[in-house]
Amino acid sequence: LQTRLQAGQGYGNTLKCVLTVYRNESLAGFFKGMSFPLASIGIYSSVVFGVFSNTQRILSQLRHGDPAAAPSLADMTLASIVAGVISVGIGTPVELVKIRLQMQTQPYTKANVKLNPTVPGSPVYRGPIHCLRTILQKEGIPGVYRGNVAMLLRDVPGYCAYFIPYAMFCDWITPHGSISPNPFSIWVAGGVAGAVSWAVSTPMDVVKSRLQADGVYSNQYKGTLDCMVQSYQNEGLKVFCRGLLVNTMRGFPSSAAMFLGYELSLKAMKRCQTETNP
Repeated sequence: LQTRLQAGQGYGNTLKCVLTVYRNESLAGFFKGMSFPLASIGIYSSVVFGVFSNTQRILSQLRHGDPAAAPSLADMTLASIVAGVISVGIGTPVELVKIRLQMQTQPYTKANVKLNPTVPGSPVYRGPIHCLRTILQKEGIPGVYRGNVAMLLRDVPGYCAYFIPYAMFCDWITPHGSISPNPFSIWVAGGVAGAVSWAVSTPMDVVKSRLQADGVYSNQYKGTLDCMVQSYQNEGLKVFCRGLLVNTMRGFPSSAAMFLGYELSLKAMKRCQTETNP
């Protein structure tokens, strides 16, 4: 829904988008492009969380001489920025393939844009591997990383609004005297952080989605700035809020589960390590 609302045409609001996708593509339409992100989400998340945690430890070691020292706000900010930059290298190709697969049956009606020699509305790619191979053959490595600048501008502030609110909110709702937050506190703090992060990221997410969807049937945008200017000229400032409701609604449960799984896994591994090396 997010991609259709941000880069598609004629979907209107969220409810209309749901009904249109279901009417035209049945339930299968809601799962297009899912396989590639599903196969890579474990690697992507482990790298992002690992980079963030290890950067914090390095900074704590440099500042306080103790990697286990509580990180300052500046440390968390810098660690979030590093995690956001690293995430782009892994996430851009995955996002590109997902969006191309989701948008390849999108009808294209704009007459003043030169179309590629493919019939709009007909499938271009047979699957994620074929999609990636086709992009590599036609556009090379730069094509695989199309939209990386927009994704960088999305993820750097997005991860700052992800990890910092999580740490602050988790600390706020943890009962006094507790050594570590309980699972419910982690779940709630993670969900709030996810919703806040997506609210901050949505404007650049719109730009990224449009840049990556561009190229299936048309080549409308020259780059990130051109996409922003054209989108604003055609639809006004409201265009940068497209998909905001969907993003924040999915951000809460997905991030709540992500942080809960991460924290519980760390506790389990530390417990195993303690039992192995008392």
